[in-house]
Amino acid sequence: MSVVQAFRDINPEAQLTWIGGKGGMEADLVAHLDVSFTAIPAGGVHGVGVLRALSNAWQLTRGFFAAWRLLRREPPAAVLSTGGYVSAPVALAAWLSRVPVLLYLPDIEPGLSFRWVARLAQKVAVTVEDSRAFLPARKVVVTGYPLRKDLQRWERAAAQEVLGLNPDLPVLLILGGSRGARSINEAVLAQLPALLAETQLVHMTGSLDWEKVAARAEALPAALRERYHPFAYLHEEMGAALAAADLVLSRAGASVLGEFPAFGLPAILVPYPYAWRYQKVNAEWLAQRDAAIVVADAELAATILPLVRELLQSSERRAAMTAKVQTLARPDAARDIAQLWLALGQGA
Repeated sequence: MSVVQAFRDINPEAQLTWIGGKGGMEADLVAHLDVSFTAIPAGGVHGVGVLRALSNAWQLTRGFFAAWRLLRREPPAAVLSTGGYVSAPVALAAWLSRVPVLLYLPDIEPGLSFRWVARLAQKVAVTVEDSRAFLPARKVVVTGYPLRKDLQRWERAAAQEVLGLNPDLPVLLILGGSRGARSINEAVLAQLPALLAETQLVHMTGSLDWEKVAARAEALPAALRERYHPFAYLHEEMGAALAAADLVLSRAGASVLGEFPAFGLPAILVPYPYAWRYQKVNAEWLAQRDAAIVVADAELAATILPLVRELLQSSERRAAMTAKVQTLARPDAARDIAQLWLALGQGA
């Protein structure tokens, strides 16, 4: 979405079509981007049961023919893909139609589907230099992680005012994703009064635990309730939350490689333990550069309070982490990816 916005700035007259999976959430997300949307059948075949894999393989086959018909009916100048299972049939159809493909890798280490699609791509944009080790070096361009323009427009004072924060108190930002991270939410709620005695919290809970969190917030004493700012989800206010924070507790999805460096945020990262190792690799990459601290999901409940207390009380350590993470920022990533995409289309 951020690359689409940057592309619009460069070439506002271009006609763009977004291809997503049937039953996915893309249609709602891209509705305000002024792009046409087409859904195709798709499904993952790695890490699922045999019957599900066979069913999804059939869906991918159907998706390929749907993508082939679309590309034949409306031949594009170039295709931009992030390498998920929806992209595999589209990339194959583009390759057979001799349409150039630009592939973007948000995480550090690519999965199987991404590596397969990379064989069909003319260029592969990556977030960090370390990703070169997994991909054909001649295709790779390091761009950084693309950020939405609206995220970067916030200044700290304005962000604190919008969120109703006390400028004299530190801010811990807790992010669990759109649906939420239950283990993070439960660890926070278990230590909520003690955490609020140390800091004020901006807590994005996700939708699954929202009712429980809202009830707990209402039960807090008034003095502590003023310090607690829970949200089921942050939309336009996400940039404000990042700009206002002194410290962040989060999962380690690909966005941490772009958002936290852009805002100079020291982080406590808790990789999601029940998926492939994307998040673990992302978190360890930041930790190796002294920009984050990694905590195992199973250990969070026991460590959250002493760790948050230690970091908030040590301004020197937070400042050192901030200095380290800021060196990783690439604020022009969205524009650079958009320009690569445009160049491929013009070459075609």
